[in-house]
Amino acid sequence: MYALARSILFRLDAETAHGYALSALDLAHRLKLAARLGGARVDDPVELMGLRFPNRVGLAAGLDKNADHLDGLGALGFGFVEVGTVTPRPQEGNPRPRLFRLPEQEAIINRMGFNNAGVDHLVAQVKGRRYDGVIGINIGKNLTTPVDQAVEDYLICLEKVHAHADYVTVNISSPNTPGLRNLQFGAHLDALLGTLREAGSRLDQQAGRRVPLAVKIAPDMTDEEVGLVAASISANGIDAVIATNTTVSREAVAGLAHADEQGGLSGRPVFESSNRVIRELRRHLPEIPIVGVGGIDSGEAAVAKVASGADLVQLYSGFIYRGPALIGECAEALKAARG
Repeated sequence: MYALARSILFRLDAETAHGYALSALDLAHRLKLAARLGGARVDDPVELMGLRFPNRVGLAAGLDKNADHLDGLGALGFGFVEVGTVTPRPQEGNPRPRLFRLPEQEAIINRMGFNNAGVDHLVAQVKGRRYDGVIGINIGKNLTTPVDQAVEDYLICLEKVHAHADYVTVNISSPNTPGLRNLQFGAHLDALLGTLREAGSRLDQQAGRRVPLAVKIAPDMTDEEVGLVAASISANGIDAVIATNTTVSREAVAGLAHADEQGGLSGRPVFESSNRVIRELRRHLPEIPIVGVGGIDSGEAAVAKVASGADLVQLYSGFIYRGPALIGECAEALKAARG
């Protein structure tokens, strides 16, 4: 059934189709049909970051930026859903078109630019949720905020989402906000993570519960750079790493339609580069949970991501190309691999 729906949706502009698909999911959820699309949630609990995940398969940030579709997406069988990236103030993002399909590689290029309705809107949506899985909230900075003042935006978001998130992800790796990836390195990273860890600990104490902090990093780093990032993550008491975001490389899609569009490339071409980063992270961070994301399009790929060193996985492009059936397929494969 999804193959038919996809054939229709893929005739439309990618962003328009995205909106229609989520609206259809909301309708299916209201009619109590959404659970049939993905099947019953696979029961394969695991405890990480002090949280109990119903299973190891989550939805990556970016698909539901404003948490407007949280209950419908949660009903598909995800063990956890990450919403955002959200910024302190609403922003429109980059001009359209800004989302492109490369079906030959089951890939997507986006240059959305953190389009979102602002943190207050997202918090209101999350507060009204019925979804009972783990919820992550991914935070970023506004386009107009200078990089040297970015920490203020992250602090605003952290303070507003803390009471409503199971974990918070600090997005420093989107290629679509100028200068953002500079925050992944050196003194910038140490200052940002140290400040956020201090603020998070204060908020934890006030709330009487710990909300883990994760950092989302890019695949376009050398092994040496990954090692430096890992050292900063460890030194600043960060609870988890999400690896990886989209890539700016076009090597795997050279010559394809839309391959020269600016933005971040996701999907199958990111699979190996993501796994390389995960392996290097695991070498440096043997105890810290890693969430693997990038190019998971089958249960076999999910198992390979975990074999590289990930503890949990997230879906994005594969979910768009394969549909809700991929969620259960990956969760079952990971459950079987655990024995």
